[in-house]
Amino acid sequence: MPKISAVIIARNEENHIERCIKSLQGVADEILVVDTGSVDRTIGLAMSLGAEVLAIEWQGYARSKNIGNERASYDHILSLDADEALSPELREAILAEKPRLGGLYRFNRLTNYCGQWIRHCGWYPDPKLRLFDRRIARWEGEFVHESLQYERGLEVKQLPGDLLHYSFESLNDHLRRVNHYSDLAAREILEQGRHISAGKLWLSPPLKFFKSYILKQGWRDGFYGLCISAISAFDVFIRYAKVREGVIGMKDEG
Repeated sequence: MPKISAVIIARNEENHIERCIKSLQGVADEILVVDTGSVDRTIGLAMSLGAEVLAIEWQGYARSKNIGNERASYDHILSLDADEALSPELREAILAEKPRLGGLYRFNRLTNYCGQWIRHCGWYPDPKLRLFDRRIARWEGEFVHESLQYERGLEVKQLPGDLLHYSFESLNDHLRRVNHYSDLAAREILEQGRHISAGKLWLSPPLKFFKSYILKQGWRDGFYGLCISAISAFDVFIRYAKVREGVIGMKDEG
């Protein structure tokens, strides 16, 4: 029977790593935690649960994940972030597929936001390709937008069940991450040489809110659907504003 290496990217994830690893036990034949500089109990908890730990310096999302994949013992990789876990249905689906495992597999991701599962706002089903043969697929991308690249024409199978994503514990947590990831996104846009017009800066945020809250029925998720839609609009605004700030800064330097 083919064997699976679960590769988990982690940094300061003591609140999540135990749940993630336990969901993989009995499914993965190896659990490898790629730790990129934890100073909390992440490494100790992972090792106490039988996971191997590979400590590296942060190389960006794609490179860090590829380092883990290369160091794994088996070719079939199940790739998770530390704040994710397999649902019982997804566990059973992977086990049922394991005897004939081959190629590429995706499954839906369901996000928990401040204790509530979010099924609208454009956040679900959010399909993710996370089970694959490393010989035919590799993570690519800079900064924040990594994606799994593979030869065109290969079949991607959909498995039932959800990848459970315990993303934001509070509104402050969401806003803090928006500030961090908008820095990365703005840097990516600047390095690509893309232009953000004043019109785009003004129009994109309200359009994002309308799409999330109305078209994607964020209102059905209640108070947190409103929060997600509003913060998502702010996210668009602040990343574009940071791009324009960067352009102004480069002009001033010149």
